[in-house]
Amino acid sequence: MSISLVAGLGNPGREYERSRHNLGWIVLDAYASKHGLAWRRAPEFDSVVARHDLAPGRSVLLAKPQTYMNASGTAVGALARYHRFAPESVAAVYDDLTIDLGLVKVSVSGSDAGHNGVASLLEHVGDGFARYRLGVGPRTPPEMDLKDFVLAPFTQEQLNLITHKTDAFIQGLELLITSGADRAMNQLNRRDHP
Repeated sequence: MSISLVAGLGNPGREYERSRHNLGWIVLDAYASKHGLAWRRAPEFDSVVARHDLAPGRSVLLAKPQTYMNASGTAVGALARYHRFAPESVAAVYDDLTIDLGLVKVSVSGSDAGHNGVASLLEHVGDGFARYRLGVGPRTPPEMDLKDFVLAPFTQEQLNLITHKTDAFIQGLELLITSGADRAMNQLNRRDHP
């Protein structure tokens, strides 16, 4: 099934703009910028959205829930129900602490792995959505509280790496959208080095 809705997970507010937890928004913003897409407010869905027309009769809706991470699923679920998108046609773009910074993994099932945004999507969208997981690990220092780590801003060195990898992140997301999760997994999950 093709992807019809891509949700970037993050937190609204200036204080979170460069935080690890907002990497999904950073990448979705870069995707929208590359394709010249305009974000518009959709308060009925607690989101800002943009539409990307890929081909005649084929478009994908991008969304950034404005609900804060822990309630992302309420916004994404409302969009999916309104547009009658099955879970399999939804993709979530988000940070993953179990993956090294600069790497991407794609999956379509599993637990929330302690990620509150994913837990909310599982509750309100259902399992089966594609997961475009952007590495923000490893946690340094390892004893740092998980919440403090993901809400902290990237270092300048880390931002430089993300800037360097942005084109690759966008290309991977384009692959997921145009070719589906299976092909994206086959091509992206084999890349082991930043």
